[in-house]
Amino acid sequence: MLQKIIQNINEWLEDRIRHLIRPLSPDGRVILIVTMLVLFSGLSIYMTVSSIYNFGKDKGRKMEIERIETLKLESEQEGRDSINYQLQLNEFEYGRTEFE
Repeated sequence: MLQKIIQNINEWLEDRIRHLIRPLSPDGRVILIVTMLVLFSGLSIYMTVSSIYNFGKDKGRKMEIERIETLKLESEQEGRDSINYQLQLNEFEYGRTEFE
């Protein structure tokens, strides 16, 4: 199905191009082909050189390194930790018995 659609579009384009080029003389066709070749080659070279020139440009400005700051959660949770809170309430002393 998709191949038929692509084939029909290809045939339609080919017919349109032949219809446009048919009135030209053989020398006119050669001049048209050479002109298109030079035009598209120049455009291709320009795009290649432009992309190489701009490759990596402004990356130093975009990549900014910031210092790591301490987390605010650490200072807020020091007294709120449930294990530390229980230890502060009970004040267990390990290794000793209650009878000493």
